Amino acid sequence: MQQGASNNGQRLEVIVEGSEGSIRLDRVLAVRSPELSRSRLKALILAGQVTIANVPVRDPAYHVAKGDTITIDVPEAVAAEPAGEAIALDIVYEDDDIIVINKPKGLVVHPAAGHETGTLVNALIAHCGSSLSGIGGVKRPGIVHRLDKDTTGLMVAAKNDRAHKSLTEQFADHGRTGAMRRGYMAFAWGLPNRQRGTVDAPIDRHPHAREKMAVRESGRQAITHWEVTETFQTRGGNPIASLLACQLETGRTHQIRVHLAHIGHPLMGDSVYGPHFKTKANALGPEAQAALSALGRQALHAYLLTLEHPKTGEILTWEAALPEDLLLLQRALRAAE
Repeated sequence: MQQGASNNGQRLEVIVEGSEGSIRLDRVLAVRSPELSRSRLKALILAGQVTIANVPVRDPAYHVAKGDTITIDVPEAVAAEPAGEAIALDIVYEDDDIIVINKPKGLVVHPAAGHETGTLVNALIAHCGSSLSGIGGVKRPGIVHRLDKDTTGLMVAAKNDRAHKSLTEQFADHGRTGAMRRGYMAFAWGLPNRQRGTVDAPIDRHPHAREKMAVRESGRQAITHWEVTETFQTRGGNPIASLLACQLETGRTHQIRVHLAHIGHPLMGDSVYGPHFKTKANALGPEAQAALSALGRQALHAYLLTLEHPKTGEILTWEAALPEDLLLLQRALRAAE
């Protein structure tokens, strides 16, 4: 494949070898131009940016022939719709393809109604600048997974179409066939009756409270693996809470929060899925009660992220220590014993 410049964009040339596994234009280009996503290639074809013998081919299903020279004119990425904002980020890793950050509590990931500015997307647009070649022709980061506003921890974003395609596939697979892993530390009320377990329960929108999710037969499959890593007791020796290490096998909205509440051990501080556990706080010591009250959020932290680098194929792992508010809660719970 040859590359050149075209109106400040990029011109790619592909010669059909006949070994691509298909004669469809879009499928041949997907094999030969992996830096562009399938949706991006389709959009370029439909826009007349793909030519054979200087003639635009606007049909993704067009049959190419061995030896055809296909030219793809990729326009320069346009400015992102959300504006960049100078918001401080805790950057764990960054290169030309991906950026990994340790998200603080209170930071919304995507602009939305009520949160049009001050989001992670705004921050990444400003920080990445010229290194952000964009997703789908727009200079924006490729967000392939989210953390709730008040959940802290590791997140990865793609800087270009090739990385976005790879990360999307890895997160869809959830480590079933690849190296990708996502680990969370969860402070939960009570103590499960065994050391480790799995919650396999479908999740869908709550039938009445639309801002909530719930375990429902109509939902999509959701699987969470958990293991007890620490137990906290009252001064009387009764178990009051536990620290669980959770691994996701699927990625549903509020999955850990919903699943732990489903098995009777909701997250500490979770006002949405564990409000009926507020009276449990009365059994905590004064220091632990103060730490929980000061927390003001669900006690959940994404501490582990493993993935295959989209370009090099290297297996990369990052870990993020508990943030200060959860460390304070942990110390206070230990002190109460």
